[in-house]
Amino acid sequence: PVQATSARIDFYVLKKTGLVDRMLFACRLSEKAYGLSKQVYAHTSSDEQADKLDQMLWTFRDGSFIPHERFNTKHQPRAPVSIGTPEIYADNGELLINLCDVVPTFAAGYSRIAEIVLADDKGRKAGRNRFRQYRELGLEPETHSIE
Repeated sequence: PVQATSARIDFYVLKKTGLVDRMLFACRLSEKAYGLSKQVYAHTSSDEQADKLDQMLWTFRDGSFIPHERFNTKHQPRAPVSIGTPEIYADNGELLINLCDVVPTFAAGYSRIAEIVLADDKGRKAGRNRFRQYRELGLEPETHSIE
């Protein structure tokens, strides 16, 4: 079960429906947080998704450079952005970008959580479930529509 948190939670509702769109938005959030000197952890649903995000952080925008690495339990993250999976994850930090369809059990360890919701039926339904989970913890997530 997810523990209570005092985190700021932002739901970014995209007008697009593809997983690549969700990951591109995660790249944009990572870039913004990196520019603000924030430590970012991007939580993906699988090794395949983590590899894709790793690749996209190098190429999503010309001229962009976001130091990042795959999360490793053997050492603290050295890069400002780390990427993990349900099997290997960072359980606390400044910004959690959740790319899974469920609220991670360790979400309470973060001061800020970004949830990215796709516009298709499956994405909206999963987003509503995550929103409800946060509200059950007594939190009021903010929702932002993204063009």
